[in-house]
Amino acid sequence: MIVTDMLRLNAVKYPNEIALVEVNPERQEDRHITWREYDLVETTDDEPYRREITWSVFDERSNRLANLLLSRGVHKGDKVAILLYNCIEWLPIYFGILKTGATAVPLNFRYSADEIAYCMDKADVDVLLFGPEFIGRVEEIVPLVQTGRLLFFVGDDCPTWAESYRELEALCSSHDPQIPLYENDDAAIYFSSGTTGFPKAILHNHESLTQAAEMEARHHSITHDDVFLCIPPLYHTGAKFHWMGSLTCGSKAVLLRGVSPRFIFDTVSREHCTIVWLLVPWVQDILTALESGDLRLQDFELDQWRLMHVGAQPVPKSLIQRWKEVFPHHDYDTNYGLSESTGPGCVHLGVENVDHVGAIGIPGYRWECKIVDDSGAEVEPGEVGELCVKGPGLMTCYYNDPEATKETLVDGWLHTGDMARQDEDGFYWLVDRKKDVIITGGENLYPVQIEDYLSGYFAVQDVAVIGLPDERLGEIAAAIIQLKPGRTATENDIMQFCAGLPRYKRPRKIIFADVPRNATGKIEKPALRERYGATGLVDRESNR
Repeated sequence: MIVTDMLRLNAVKYPNEIALVEVNPERQEDRHITWREYDLVETTDDEPYRREITWSVFDERSNRLANLLLSRGVHKGDKVAILLYNCIEWLPIYFGILKTGATAVPLNFRYSADEIAYCMDKADVDVLLFGPEFIGRVEEIVPLVQTGRLLFFVGDDCPTWAESYRELEALCSSHDPQIPLYENDDAAIYFSSGTTGFPKAILHNHESLTQAAEMEARHHSITHDDVFLCIPPLYHTGAKFHWMGSLTCGSKAVLLRGVSPRFIFDTVSREHCTIVWLLVPWVQDILTALESGDLRLQDFELDQWRLMHVGAQPVPKSLIQRWKEVFPHHDYDTNYGLSESTGPGCVHLGVENVDHVGAIGIPGYRWECKIVDDSGAEVEPGEVGELCVKGPGLMTCYYNDPEATKETLVDGWLHTGDMARQDEDGFYWLVDRKKDVIITGGENLYPVQIEDYLSGYFAVQDVAVIGLPDERLGEIAAAIIQLKPGRTATENDIMQFCAGLPRYKRPRKIIFADVPRNATGKIEKPALRERYGATGLVDRESNR
């Protein structure tokens, strides 16, 4: 079943039941805002600030957007980008795009103006829907992206160079356009990147989306009575495809805007959440808050919380052991995946295998795995090689990049670039990554981008950026800087210069040393990792 059919079915079976709730603890002071949603989005008087929509309204709003896009000439083969923070409009917009037969293109809300323009060009985007937080960035690139493209603003006080999504959508029909869709039709493009820092456009068809939804429901035994708490950004494959398990069952999901242990516990308690997907830093913060007494379990209604699962980065075994001591009744799962494999779940631990915590798990529903050597031959159990996966959630290709597609998809197998081994029980364990991508707090950092920026500092002769282990974030970015002869600089000088980078891209540690390069001019990063990565965990507090 196509995911748009799942939405239609829920609108018929559960028309008046709540589908989505948006909770924004940090906007309590904005509760006086009048949301011009023609009575389709209900605001409540509960604290914190909260909006909700039913399944029938969800479906209706997706129909309205679809009809708006169709009236502007959008059709199959076109690309429509979404640049929004998590909000109650996000998923109806996504499904409205799908209902036209066009391809949805979620954009990372951390992108700079130049990165937004690059990704729009890379994916041949025809339409951009963006929120008020991005007015400045989009305005910078209007001359670059406006020709032949439509810009729709999702919010109040629409800028003059865009059109108001809310005003136009309200005028459109709520009837389903009923555009025929098939499993092999293009559905969505997600962006990823290797160590070069240039994002690749990952194309998925509708079969991939259906696979993700059915797999999530099966892996975590989701029922109509479950309530899923979604905290990570919806542009990410992980958040959206975990939510699609709720879609298969017509169960409620809560979008929490704001991350803190108290926000999470408050929302789980108020909304009676049963399933929560967390990142390692959030797990660490919750446990720290409980241990310090900043949070007390008895202050919240948490008995209905049945499953906590983690993904997007390596999960320390000790962290889950601590969690189970506090929440012994919780099921636990970890999920491994890539954007190329429709996000998390192509390998998963499984709630029944908590005794194997530390492994990424076994092949997920309808997935196959193998480990190969450099020649592509399978290795013996216990030997380290590259992890490859195969299944119905594989990407179609890297859009407009046949060479990269050929390198990554080989005989129907996705070469992940991750080094792994399989133990005697059939469980897969990650060993290392071929790629230089640094995963910090579930987000990818691309060393070349940081290196290029630091090279602009007048005293820098050479620079290399590597990941160092960090208990809370998984990894942090460390910059090894070789100064020009006769030049001096301090750690504070470099940190002040890095203020021009987005906060999440700034290195957390500065090391002044020579940067080794091999005979071909490549930085010897394995040597740097061995030299600095084996010294133990980095003190986060002293390097913020």
